[in-house]
Amino acid sequence: MNKQLNKHFIKLIQEIKKSLSRVPRELITASIIFFCVLLLRYLGLLQSVELAALDQFFRIRPYEQVDNRITIVAIDEKSLRYGFPIPDSIIANLLKKLQANQPRAIGLDIYRNLPPKDGNEILINTYKSMPNLIGTQLLANNQNYHVPPPIGLNSEQVGFNNLINDIDGKIRRSLLYWHVDNQPYESFALKLALLYLKSENVFPTKGVINPEFLRLGKTEFIRFEENDGAYVKADDRGYQILSNFPKPRCHDSDVDFCGFRKVSMVDVLDNKVPKNWIQDRIVLIGFTAPSTQDFVFIPYSSDLMKEAKPVPGIEVQAYFVSQLISAALDERPLLQVWSKFWESLWIFSWSYLGAVTTWRIRRAASIILAIFVGCGLIFLVAYFAFLLGWWIPLIPSSISFVCSAIWIINYLAHMQDELKRSKEFLQQVINTIPDPIFVKNEKHQWIILNDAYCRFIGYPDTVLVEKSEFEFFPKHEAEIFREQDELVFQSQIPQEHEEEFTNAYGKTHLIATKRSLHQDAAGNVFLVGVIRDITQRKLMEEELKRTAAELFRSNNELKLKEDHLRYLAYHDSLTGLPNRKYFAEQLCESVNWAKDHNLLLGLLFIDLDGFKQVNDNLGHEIGDRLLLIIAQRLSNSLRTSDIVARLGGDEFTIILRAIPNVQVAAKVAEKILVNITEPIVFNGRSTKVSASIGISIYPDNSLDADTLIKQADAAMYRAKHLGKNRFEFA
Repeated sequence: MNKQLNKHFIKLIQEIKKSLSRVPRELITASIIFFCVLLLRYLGLLQSVELAALDQFFRIRPYEQVDNRITIVAIDEKSLRYGFPIPDSIIANLLKKLQANQPRAIGLDIYRNLPPKDGNEILINTYKSMPNLIGTQLLANNQNYHVPPPIGLNSEQVGFNNLINDIDGKIRRSLLYWHVDNQPYESFALKLALLYLKSENVFPTKGVINPEFLRLGKTEFIRFEENDGAYVKADDRGYQILSNFPKPRCHDSDVDFCGFRKVSMVDVLDNKVPKNWIQDRIVLIGFTAPSTQDFVFIPYSSDLMKEAKPVPGIEVQAYFVSQLISAALDERPLLQVWSKFWESLWIFSWSYLGAVTTWRIRRAASIILAIFVGCGLIFLVAYFAFLLGWWIPLIPSSISFVCSAIWIINYLAHMQDELKRSKEFLQQVINTIPDPIFVKNEKHQWIILNDAYCRFIGYPDTVLVEKSEFEFFPKHEAEIFREQDELVFQSQIPQEHEEEFTNAYGKTHLIATKRSLHQDAAGNVFLVGVIRDITQRKLMEEELKRTAAELFRSNNELKLKEDHLRYLAYHDSLTGLPNRKYFAEQLCESVNWAKDHNLLLGLLFIDLDGFKQVNDNLGHEIGDRLLLIIAQRLSNSLRTSDIVARLGGDEFTIILRAIPNVQVAAKVAEKILVNITEPIVFNGRSTKVSASIGISIYPDNSLDADTLIKQADAAMYRAKHLGKNRFEFA
């Protein structure tokens, strides 16, 4: 039982290997690299690198116009001279001065959950007088980290300012909604954006793609999920979206990084800020002083050549607000990701392209150039897709492309090494064989030739190696060689074929070539051909064919002569009817057959009446013609199984085989009499004859053939004596 299982297992392995051998090497390589890269990606090992690549896209993207709908009131270091925390009276004064300039919305991104102090009542009254004011709070499932909203603001005027950090500590996502203890909350940025959009008659609606998604204007905000893009099991609590941070153009060329318009709180309190910087805008109030440590990292914070620079938290909120408003009013694209299917197809395509490109080129310098070009193309496609709002895999596709190319490079090197060893081995083996032998590669080029082949074709191997048959043979011969070679390469089955072969001296040979494939350890495939000169054998075969044809012709002639002699021996020379000899043989056979099958047999003996007068009066030629006509009429009166014969002169006999009763013989005799007495016209003269018929029946009259003849003959004479043109039974 175990032996049987092992046998089936080995057969299965062989079938799998055979099936894989038919799959292109490039496809196998691409598939292996693809699955390895996917594994690395889904284990999260590429997450940091992909996020860093996304950051570089943000940094090199074209500059955009500064969003003049937002102004940041910065609580900088000089603003902290009023004290820290900022007194309630100062905050109240700041809000009143800003409100006097008629902003659309004011966002207070500082925590004001402090115990009541001097000026607190004034601040609360200021809150109540400003319906366009939005305060902030920090949400948390753990109350130790929860920061409540400012005292005096109603819940509709408060949004949370929680930020979602990636594994590298950067902010790349914006949180719009969050449920804590089954209580829904809106973000600080979303509340400010909705307040601004309300005056533009833009209100939140349900999404078209998904009713659970938020839609503002014509833009639908796709909710972030834990494995979107490069993320692996990321924190996807609440309703998050990927942030497509804008890149505002700098007014000052000496500044490395630009943001939104900022004014100092001190300048606002001193009335040094132009009204148009605040009027009809969203004003955000928050800390920018380094000592407050309210700073975070975003994609623009990092630089390949410089130290990462964080940005104030209030500026991050400005980015969030700007993204929401720009998407709703200007249809600025949001950052979206492909589905996992399309991402996988994208990565696999580059893996396959890397393998195919390297396999086709096979030259080191060209391969290196192709790798650089391929990586550059991946970068450009991913970058332009990013500008259109799509984040597609850059690092996995690049790794797949490069690794597939490197894998194929190593395999090609291994193939070359094995090829060298295989050629040396094959050369040693085939030189010991007297028959002409050649070895070709998949390009149909000779790579190894033994001495017998070189002598046979008439060229040295130094001239033939790495050349093809089209350079040495007539075109029609070369095409046949190529066709037979390709048949073996495609079918992988040994083939034997006979061909013509013209050597260097113009002499044509007839050859039998057996072709088969050889594969070395690296997978290099060679076609090995063994030639046998069959010219002499073919000449002998042709001679034998000619001799056989001549014998066949002679035999045919002899048979025709024999058939003709036999015909003459058994047939009447005038009428062509069977003669007396044939009639006697057939009668004996018919009697025996009737005896074996217990059937009746009728014998008719016919003698023409008046034939002698025709012969004497009209001549023998007319008499012969008359006999021919009578013979034809007799044949037409019978079945195909019946036999009519001419015994000589004007005597005829008929054998009626297998008749059911004697009445059948009588009917046949009547029919014959009618047909014979039909007038016959010769040279315009009409004449007629009749017949006397005697009938004998087997077995009624006799069981013996000779006796049947005598009885029929006697009956015929009786018919003549009784008046002719009639029949009589024996």
